[in-house]
Amino acid sequence: MRLFIAEKPSVGREISKYLGGTPKRGDGFIDHGNDVVTWAFGHVLEQAQPGDYDERYQRWRAEDLPIVPTAWKLLVTKSSAKQFRIITGLMKKADVIVNAGDPDREGQLLIDEILEYTGNTKPVQRILLNALDEKSVRAALRDLRDNKDFFNLKQSALARSRADWLIGMNLSRAYTLAQRRKGNKVTFPIGRVKTPTLALVVRRERELENFKPVDYYLLKVLYAHPKGSFWATWKPKDEQVGLDADGHVIKQEVALELAKRVAEDTTGVISSCSRSKKKEAPRLPLSLSALQVAAGKAYGYDPQQVLDTAQKLYEKKLTTYPRSDCDYLPENQYGDRTAILQHLAAYGDATLSAWVQGANPSIKTRAWNDKKITAHHAIIPTTVKANKDSLTAMERNIYFLIARSYIAQFYGDHIYEQTKITVTQVGEEFVASGHVVLDMGWKALFQRTTKKTAKETTGDQDTGDGRSDDDDTHEGGGESRELPRVKKGDTVTVENTAIDKKQTKPPTRFTSSTLLQAMKEIHKYVRNDELKKQLKAVSGIGTEATRATIIGELISRKFMRESGKKKVLQPTELGYMLVDALPDEMLYPDETAIWEERLADMSDGKGTLDAFLRDQVQFLTRLINKANEGINVTGATMPGGYGVPMETTTRTIERNTMTTDRKDSHREEPLHSDIVCPRCGKGHLVRRQGKFGTFFGCSDFPKCRYTAGVGDDGMPRDNDGTGGANTTFDWQPNDAQITDAKAKGYVCPRCKKGYFVAVGEGTRKRWICSNTEQCRTSCADVDGQPSVYVGKK
Repeated sequence: MRLFIAEKPSVGREISKYLGGTPKRGDGFIDHGNDVVTWAFGHVLEQAQPGDYDERYQRWRAEDLPIVPTAWKLLVTKSSAKQFRIITGLMKKADVIVNAGDPDREGQLLIDEILEYTGNTKPVQRILLNALDEKSVRAALRDLRDNKDFFNLKQSALARSRADWLIGMNLSRAYTLAQRRKGNKVTFPIGRVKTPTLALVVRRERELENFKPVDYYLLKVLYAHPKGSFWATWKPKDEQVGLDADGHVIKQEVALELAKRVAEDTTGVISSCSRSKKKEAPRLPLSLSALQVAAGKAYGYDPQQVLDTAQKLYEKKLTTYPRSDCDYLPENQYGDRTAILQHLAAYGDATLSAWVQGANPSIKTRAWNDKKITAHHAIIPTTVKANKDSLTAMERNIYFLIARSYIAQFYGDHIYEQTKITVTQVGEEFVASGHVVLDMGWKALFQRTTKKTAKETTGDQDTGDGRSDDDDTHEGGGESRELPRVKKGDTVTVENTAIDKKQTKPPTRFTSSTLLQAMKEIHKYVRNDELKKQLKAVSGIGTEATRATIIGELISRKFMRESGKKKVLQPTELGYMLVDALPDEMLYPDETAIWEERLADMSDGKGTLDAFLRDQVQFLTRLINKANEGINVTGATMPGGYGVPMETTTRTIERNTMTTDRKDSHREEPLHSDIVCPRCGKGHLVRRQGKFGTFFGCSDFPKCRYTAGVGDDGMPRDNDGTGGANTTFDWQPNDAQITDAKAKGYVCPRCKKGYFVAVGEGTRKRWICSNTEQCRTSCADVDGQPSVYVGKK
């Protein structure tokens, strides 16, 4: 029997459609006789929490850091326990197993970790599904590969997962404890990617806060030539007096003095003239990041909305796999172009139809390149015919962007003529630039449209994606227009001069889309100039699938907020506090970007998991020491390998967790960990801050939502508000206790209906009203009596 293990049910069902035999549905699988398809629900296994390695790590203590497993544990999530048992049961019957995880490194790891966890020794194959239409699935079934070919991809995903755990668990504790020693009752979730991302927003906001506009001046000269006049702009020398650091003329008198000299000596000479014909090849099809940025600029969609919508289109078989970081296409898909273009022409969108009519299917752009393809390819329409009327407005808009990018591959190059003229006069240079379009080519598809036109064609906003180059402008005269045909050595005469007063502009705030673009183009924000060149080829920090989630998490956890109509991002006070508390190593993307490069190299077989993690431990140890500067902390030792010795057995634990699937996570320190949650019996009551003030909640939130107020002594309180370490929760008296309480006559002074019942022993003994449905009054024990009766009986 051959067993397919898909990443999710929807993919499993699509595979099942194209297998032989008569399908029979089972509980969590589909049986085809010789083939069986089952599925996970995303990650059915998750990283263990520190307390699962050693109970002492339930409390957050600086002396325990760094916490580094030598034998890493995975735990079965409670929500997936049943399906996990189904998968393992089917694996025992299988002869061959097929890894049908999504075609990326996380999809590879998701199924591989199940196989490794269960100790599988059976042959494993790999199916790569970049689309779910019939043709793509059948082709993938005919081209199964050996799963061993993807070992390096799994190692890269494993390295990412464990590095995130090490950074998140250790540095979150270290810097949270450092803040609490200063009296700040905060919890800092620190992540390898999320923290430098937040720092980008904080730094940008502080640039704006400190920005002071500066006036500067442009001197322009109108020159006359026998073949026509043109404006040219003064380009000061680097040593010119009156310039700021950006080369702007900030002293008006300098511009006025030069204008006077130019007006007096009216003859200049053409010192150089260049005229060149240039071509721009069509933009490559869309990766997920490119789609998210385009949709953000065109429609104002946030990255998560774009990913969710692209996923829906994928599941409807209308577009290919969405979580792709690749913008190239396999050469064997070039043959699908005729069918895809025909379907786009009949899709029901007038604009797309017109573009298809102008396309040339014989063109083959650089996009089709097998050498650039890894596990997945760019996002394009499939050969399945789409019906515009069956899609939501958001689905139509995202499909429109994907379709436009695909159609552009069948348009010619954008051709233009670029001219640059330099005039030398009175010892200074004046430059004019011209840019004349000869053939719009593929850029005809990317012209900005009016909102009215956009609504008529797509049912929503502007269809332009903000990246159009047809409106290039240049400072000074001659923007985007043809310049006269001059030659070097020609003389020109001054006809007029003008001084334009300008003002420096502040940087713009990030939106979710532009922040995502910054994460992808992280080389622009590193401090090390050498790294800028080195990291330009790296695909940024985070992955295509996680960047939107990271931005959303920073917003939902109140570290930054969206403001105004354009939904610009601004840090909150909590965001400022977190960034100000951390060292530069966690705030600037230099280190993180290097790690991403190493992870990419690991996917190609360069570097090892152990070496990568060893460097991670050295890095976090250095940062832990920075957090502990000024206090006497004896940290855990690091013998032998790269980690602290811990329990080495691997076990299955089915439990709830407050962490989110596969992201940097931590468990908040139980300030009073001796008080077990009375509702679930698993978590501990921890102090939290809500919008109505401080309260105690179960550490196993959101699975358990038990809460209690804060008593006078700062401990969880009963309903009488007294609180205290002896508090007993959710207690129900038995008949014997009520009979004994009546005999003693301790009537509850509040409700007058119940009787005080003794609960607990010794110092933990308390008296609680037996009328649990209407009254929960309680009080302390004094010499065997309720404290409210002392001296009264």
